[in-house]
Amino acid sequence: MSGHSKWATIKHKKGALDAKRGKIFTRLIKEITIAARTGGGDPDGNPRLRSAILAAKAENMPADNIKRAVQRGTGEIPGLQYEEISFEGYGPGGVAIIVDATTDNRNRAVSEIRHSFSKHGGNLGEPNSVRFMFSKKGVIAVSKDVADEDTLMGIVLEAGGEDLNDEGDTWEILTEPNSYEAVAQAVRDAKIETVMSEITMVASTYTKLEGAVAAQMLRLLDALDDNDDVQNVYSNLDIDAKQLEEVAG
Repeated sequence: MSGHSKWATIKHKKGALDAKRGKIFTRLIKEITIAARTGGGDPDGNPRLRSAILAAKAENMPADNIKRAVQRGTGEIPGLQYEEISFEGYGPGGVAIIVDATTDNRNRAVSEIRHSFSKHGGNLGEPNSVRFMFSKKGVIAVSKDVADEDTLMGIVLEAGGEDLNDEGDTWEILTEPNSYEAVAQAVRDAKIETVMSEITMVASTYTKLEGAVAAQMLRLLDALDDNDDVQNVYSNLDIDAKQLEEVAG
């Protein structure tokens, strides 16, 4: 696999193989609640909330669920108080990992995430030990079956996108975070279906793993993904798509 955002592609191919809708909804509700708490309940004036609501709608979350999550965030109705924590560390083979958690119990989250790293051949690092390798970007992936390069390049140039990468069976549009919504809307307006569309962390360099070490790394990612406190996991893992499917399957 090649290109700047290969982990975004890996993550979503992996997610397509073992998606758990309940977990997706839980994460989205937490994100909406935090966004409303920190920036207010009006999505027009709160870009983080606006993005979270769009992501929830893309997963077909009922409107009532979205409304209640916003109201919990603004304090209109009671709910758990969440705290955001970020972890950095290394997985098997030296793969850099960032874990974002949203939890109502900090001690539990720290203990469980530390345990996952140590159990699966990784170790937690100090703050900023790996974050310098990543930058926040909008990533919009489109199957090559539904759009050609010229069409997407036109959207990138007109809507303010940054780059268009060939990722094998998909095209991936990269944007700066402040341009993401405009580019994503341009893709929707063109009636182009996306494989993924989100603001994520994109690594500047990648670590290629194979064989048993790659399998161990995927087990670590699974353990982190299965943690109810974990919102997002970012990595600079590069792995052959065939092995990814074999291990995930």
